[in-house]
Amino acid sequence: MSLLRVEEAFALLDGAITPLPVQRLALAQALNRVLAANVAALCDLPPFDQSAMDGYALRAADVGALPARLELGATVAAGPHVQLPRLAPGTACRIYTGGLIPQGADTVVRQEWTERQGDVAVRILRPTAVGQDLRRRGEELHAGAPLMAAGQRLGAGQLAMLAMAGVAEVEVFAAPRITVLVSGDEVIDAGRPLQPGEVYNANGPLIASWLRQAGYPPPRVASVADTESAVRDALQAAFADSDLVLTSGGVSVGDRDLILAQAEALGAQRIFWKVAQKPGKPLYVARHRASLLMGLPGNPASVLVNLASFVRRALDRLEGQVQVGPQVRHGRLAAPVRADAERDTWLRVRTEVDAGGQIALHPQGQQASHMLSNLASADALAWIAAASGSSATGDPVRWIALGL
Repeated sequence: MSLLRVEEAFALLDGAITPLPVQRLALAQALNRVLAANVAALCDLPPFDQSAMDGYALRAADVGALPARLELGATVAAGPHVQLPRLAPGTACRIYTGGLIPQGADTVVRQEWTERQGDVAVRILRPTAVGQDLRRRGEELHAGAPLMAAGQRLGAGQLAMLAMAGVAEVEVFAAPRITVLVSGDEVIDAGRPLQPGEVYNANGPLIASWLRQAGYPPPRVASVADTESAVRDALQAAFADSDLVLTSGGVSVGDRDLILAQAEALGAQRIFWKVAQKPGKPLYVARHRASLLMGLPGNPASVLVNLASFVRRALDRLEGQVQVGPQVRHGRLAAPVRADAERDTWLRVRTEVDAGGQIALHPQGQQASHMLSNLASADALAWIAAASGSSATGDPVRWIALGL
């Protein structure tokens, strides 16, 4: 049976995922969440006519021949005012940035364009025009104006925008509950000498830190022995309280690759197994009731590839994001590479803007699926389509960010 193409596997994954429930959160708790409903401004921005500078509010018509001398009225600082101040004709009010424009004033003269005469008067040294350095109410937007649409992820800038527009709470999709299961009797945590046949655990730290860097709460991470009972018990516990279960190892065809059999014995419904990609071919995706299981191969580079591509896509779908990952960009190879005749290749590369302003993709060494040392320099994956022969320097190619 032929392997699924990457795009075919993406489509199957999309069809298997329903967004998580919606919850209402205060803005302070909504960072990195995805909006579940459109959001509109609750006030005008700015909410009142205000000064854009420290200086003096006045009527432009009161400024005659320069230098013009105007008597000083009230001082207006940023802050609440019970009664809107009024500017008497022929006077100027001292005003600070963000201060409410007094009634009758139609311009602001910057402090550096004036000369103060004690507490009595101010001399205007430069010409002024109506509306100068004055922010008009609603000039950016009016109450009711749309700010963000459902399906967009909330970053720090978006949260600040919503807060300024008077929004205190938002409806968002719930953050996914994630469990990570690292299988393999040979896998041990760093911190003690290796015994013959042992390897240090890279997959657990890789998956957990990738998720945290992407803005997710710390997942529950557990090591699982290579026995049927251990795998079954770990999967059963994970399915009970996880929206997404990520496993590493145990999804190939060896005698100790137990994830598929034990998951399906527990009632998991297979979506697909094996994708025509290199590395990361034995990717396994299944559903167990409300839980999505993604069985990643055991080699660390295969884990990394599937995190940046399939796991990124699954998380976006779970959270109802409209623009789902991985975000595919376009660049040019900075060196020739050999394609695989049957599988798409994910090549670890370093991105650089070349002299022509295009993204150049520099292939890194040590590309085998068990190697990660090139992550000190790689920041992206070049997506080399399956083909016979090689791709030459300068050839156009797709790429996605690693997210590390």
